[in-house]
Amino acid sequence: MMPGAGGAYRGRYAPSPSGWLHLGNARTALLAWLRARSRGGVLVLRVDDLDGPRTLPEAVDGNLRELAWLGLDWDEGPDIGGPLGPYRQSERGERYAAALAVLQRQGRIVPCYLSRRELHEVASAPHGREAVYGPVERRANARLAERKRAEGKTPSLRFRVEPGAVVFEDVVAGPRRARAEIDVGDIVVRRADGLWAYQLATVVDDASMAVSEVVRGDDLLPSTSAQLLLYRALGLAPPAFAHVPLLLDERGERLAKRRGSLTLRALREAGVRPERVVGLLAAGLGLTGGLEEVAAGELVADFDLARIPRAPTRLGAEERTWLVQRA
Repeated sequence: MMPGAGGAYRGRYAPSPSGWLHLGNARTALLAWLRARSRGGVLVLRVDDLDGPRTLPEAVDGNLRELAWLGLDWDEGPDIGGPLGPYRQSERGERYAAALAVLQRQGRIVPCYLSRRELHEVASAPHGREAVYGPVERRANARLAERKRAEGKTPSLRFRVEPGAVVFEDVVAGPRRARAEIDVGDIVVRRADGLWAYQLATVVDDASMAVSEVVRGDDLLPSTSAQLLLYRALGLAPPAFAHVPLLLDERGERLAKRRGSLTLRALREAGVRPERVVGLLAAGLGLTGGLEEVAAGELVADFDLARIPRAPTRLGAEERTWLVQRA
């Protein structure tokens, strides 16, 4: 029997080692950990190092050390192994190739020669929305394909969606509905540079690792409909999804590695105690009565995902000041 069968909870946290974990990453990791531990389940730690050029080698193991410093642990992962590894996406290419072959046999994989710029130029998505690769883009690609093949251009590979609705109930965000062709569009499964795309890899890995629920930031909520279409096409059972609101900075913008947002590494080097970091995150999530130091393990007994706020939390000057104060 596969782990996770028979109703056993299996959660996961999957950091991308493109940099050091910031407080927003830590917040999501804490929630994923609390959800698994409060339900007596298993937590899988997977390193999503799919994008080689953006991977910071020292962050691969560094992110694991940051999480351990925060007081989090896991039951399966690249450092401790497990029955469903390997637990680094860079080592799982054969599985993605097998999934691609399934989709190719269905006649659902099409080459795409449109560059990102060209896609945005012909995008049928309404203004201000992410470009959707639908019927208009398919026609534009067909017009350009012969010339680009002659020029030796390598296409990306897309999964062709069919008209219909994608409906699911998110544990936190509630009922969601999307139109496959209009809101999702054809999905990149392999990039033109040969790297496997996020959507396919995530679906294959969560299914093969028997993940029963995915707790992640709600910036990834739009990806869920695309992933559900891939689960359906591959004949795989999808997990439940719990998309949690983000932690924002003083300007109301989400924290980002590329902007050097406050990292666990920097806080640790500055002598901040991990209980202080957990206390800050817990207070913003409504898990404590206010700003106070607390160990992650102290939050497990009373944890209830239904208690967390449904709106983003802003990290203000008062919280930042408290965080770096000497306890």
